[in-house]
Amino acid sequence: MSYGRPAGLPHVDAKTPAVLVLAGPVTRDEVPGLCDDVRGLLEVSGAAVVVCDVGGLGPPGLGTVELLARLELAARRAGGRIRLRDPDPALHALLDLVGLRFQMEGQAEEREPPLGVEEEVEPGQPAV
Repeated sequence: MSYGRPAGLPHVDAKTPAVLVLAGPVTRDEVPGLCDDVRGLLEVSGAAVVVCDVGGLGPPGLGTVELLARLELAARRAGGRIRLRDPDPALHALLDLVGLRFQMEGQAEEREPPLGVEEEVEPGQPAV
């Protein structure tokens, strides 16, 4: 007996992040469909962020940069953002080089300070 994959986007509950897995070299013809997928995941899940697993994209290039920029634009137009999961260090460096900043999974958000050690100050002592 065989079971076919159901049509459409998978059901996502509020506790499960919406994840889009990007695999293999993505052609220019596939980009509009992936943008539609990001918008659909934001709408279906009600989440503000779609996690894009970029570990399987292969060696980074300007095509990858363009893809991620278009996905981010589609997400922002739909009222959300994308977050990258498992980016290659070379991709991270390339994104920095072209001036694109993406939130990476596992990093502190911009508005949250990273966790650190808090030192207690004795009363009457100046804070350092």
